[in-house]
Amino acid sequence: MANHHSTDGDGRDGDDAHAGDGHDHDGHDGHDHHHDHGEAGTHDHHHHDLDTVAAAVVTVSSTRTSEDDPAGDAIEELLVAAGHEVVDREVVPDDFEAVREAVEAAVSGRADIVVTTGGTGITPDDVTVEACAVLFDKELPGFGELFRQLSREEVGTRVVGTRAVAGVVTHNPTDDNPVGGVPVFCLPGSENATRLGTREIIAPEAPHLAGLAKRT
Repeated sequence: MANHHSTDGDGRDGDDAHAGDGHDHDGHDGHDHHHDHGEAGTHDHHHHDLDTVAAAVVTVSSTRTSEDDPAGDAIEELLVAAGHEVVDREVVPDDFEAVREAVEAAVSGRADIVVTTGGTGITPDDVTVEACAVLFDKELPGFGELFRQLSREEVGTRVVGTRAVAGVVTHNPTDDNPVGGVPVFCLPGSENATRLGTREIIAPEAPHLAGLAKRT
């Protein structure tokens, strides 16, 4: 993607300039008051949390390969360090249909969450947000808000150029994934951005969000 091409290494464009952009703060945003913020002692707020989260990582770039994917590597490293598991990795070009199909396939597979990296800037070939948005049944606006808040500490006002988003995709149950709600997090393409978003938001909140999305 254009952002990967020009600034993956130095973080100057809309996608990578917000290398620090990242945010997923759904535990307080994505559920109702009864489930989310019940009074102390009335119920366990994290009753539905998953012990271990299975994640799929989709890198969106027309120049990266599976052997040269520092942003995807960073996501996997941090998720594994937090006790989670990466069950699928893929690199797809900056193409609307390619991104949509990759995320849709990951959601229908074994993944409890999907994390994409790249394509969240404002150049013409940045289409990850649009490709994922058509799949979202629920948006998680707190993710982008928090991600940009954290990123501002690193990149200042350049944070306005990132469109990091998240949402929940519901799919038809399969043998690999019998319950259909899967949170999808879209991070910028730079390694710094993926480290910030994964470390500060996705890794700690994924068990809670994924558990709620699967709640029946």
